[in-house]
Amino acid sequence: MRDTVVRELIALAREDQTVNLITGDLGFGVLKPFWEALPDRFINAGITEQNLTGVAAGMALEGKKVFTYSIANFPTLHCLEQIRNDCAYHDADVKIICVGGGYVYGALGMSHHATEDIACMRALPNVTVICPADAVEAKYALRAIAKMKGTCYLRLGRGGEKLIHTDLTDFEIGKAYRLRDAKASGAQVAVFSTGAILEEVTNACDALERQGVGVEQYSFPTVKPIDSRTVADCAARFDHIFTVEEHNIVGGFGSAVAEALSETGGRAKLHRLGIGDFYCTEVGTQDYLRDCVGVSAAKITRTILETIR
Repeated sequence: MRDTVVRELIALAREDQTVNLITGDLGFGVLKPFWEALPDRFINAGITEQNLTGVAAGMALEGKKVFTYSIANFPTLHCLEQIRNDCAYHDADVKIICVGGGYVYGALGMSHHATEDIACMRALPNVTVICPADAVEAKYALRAIAKMKGTCYLRLGRGGEKLIHTDLTDFEIGKAYRLRDAKASGAQVAVFSTGAILEEVTNACDALERQGVGVEQYSFPTVKPIDSRTVADCAARFDHIFTVEEHNIVGGFGSAVAEALSETGGRAKLHRLGIGDFYCTEVGTQDYLRDCVGVSAAKITRTILETIR
């Protein structure tokens, strides 16, 4: 996912002379192709995320299209005030890229867990929030946010995510994508997810189908604006909707779906699967931490089965 985004950034920068990239003194192994190809439009701002964001906002207000890049919480929580006051308030053309959403950097401990970022970013007016699930979603999401004006947040995994899509030329900001059709599976439940947790969710849906549970599955690469039309359609057709995210369930993707559901109605009961309202004190791999908090494929499968039976 990271490499795909950097390749697309290079292509975009060659097409558009206003595109610039700023990093916070990291990601050099991934970003090297950009600075070698376009050194005059690459800035290493150092480990100063607040300053990095302020510089990006200033450049954007002078007509540049600026992408910022850092890992986990650093380009968001470290500089939330600057995103709010300098970028969002002025509707500045700043695109914030976070690599390592969720527990990607789980071995580095809680300071590197990105588990509240979606909630914080979607609470800010004028900020679009995009969480692609694989490299294909990431490619088209980057292209889409580059075309739109204003401040955007692009939350990536780390790399090596399993490809779910073969192509997504119809990508639109605010649109969910159906991966399993009720008509094909005789679906009993709808399962929504956002971001790189999609691989776990897809494995869980496979397991549910093997156990006779029909599933209609959707990927929501956009969290804000949420696809209210898809939420309403599924709420009218199913008794249960499950949302899954590698993020705190307070204020995140499930909360966005709940808000849409409260306004559209429908018979479905919503069940939010994600990280509970706590900090994970365990240290380990992303897979290990996902299982600890209940969003591994096995735990998702078990929770859904226990809920509907």
